[in-house]
Amino acid sequence: MRFVSPVWFVKSLRWGANAIAALVAAILAAGAASAQDVLPHAADRSLIIGSLPQNLSVMGMFLHAGPIVKCVILILLFASLITWTVWISKNVELRGARRSLRRAIDILAGARSLNDVAKTGDRVVDALLQEARTELKLSEGLKSGAANDRIEVRLGRIEAASTRRIQSGTNLLASVGSVSPFVGLFGTVWGIMYSFIGISQAHTTNLMVVAPGIAEALLATAFGLVAAVPAVVIYNGFVRAIAGYRGLVGDAATLVLCLAGRDLDRRA
Repeated sequence: MRFVSPVWFVKSLRWGANAIAALVAAILAAGAASAQDVLPHAADRSLIIGSLPQNLSVMGMFLHAGPIVKCVILILLFASLITWTVWISKNVELRGARRSLRRAIDILAGARSLNDVAKTGDRVVDALLQEARTELKLSEGLKSGAANDRIEVRLGRIEAASTRRIQSGTNLLASVGSVSPFVGLFGTVWGIMYSFIGISQAHTTNLMVVAPGIAEALLATAFGLVAAVPAVVIYNGFVRAIAGYRGLVGDAATLVLCLAGRDLDRRA
């Protein structure tokens, strides 16, 4: 598992921001060129102004947005919910696993033989002990050096399996962090297209008509960033935490290998 590169993430955001800025600049330029435009008839002007959204809060813009933009925002909210769910569950799991591993390592550090440790209470360390005992039993009458290598291989398999298990779910964070800005950008592009259609129907480029549609479109990009930034930060934090957990498992495996080596020397 690797870090989500901050440089790549910033470049992605910069690319999306440039695309949005170009679209918004085109609309604002058209609006500025005819900012004093009026509709042919005052009645038509009043009708269009009355159809514009009056509530420009986040909830108001969401409710007035088109169906595609609403779907994009709901998808991003769901992705954000996944991010925080994974953060809570993996935090609880990692903290409990580290505490259990440290207690087991203290027990292994005070033992002189595998027979001195029946169980440690930690699932991973108990699996390491069981694998070492199994290989010692199967290696009776064989060269001790080769048996030591086989024990090390068995312990390595347990380490890899424990790392895969503790990593489960974190790849969702990487996906959310990398995809969400582009999903939000899609919603923004679609919303601006919808604003252009509204402009053509209103027969005016007055900013009073253009601005609400742009604000609704940009709302999708804002939600994309709200979903992506925490996901990237949390994912990179989990990368460091899982690396520390893997180091603890490696320490436990080393202690088990030392105990098995002592037992092999006694048998020799």
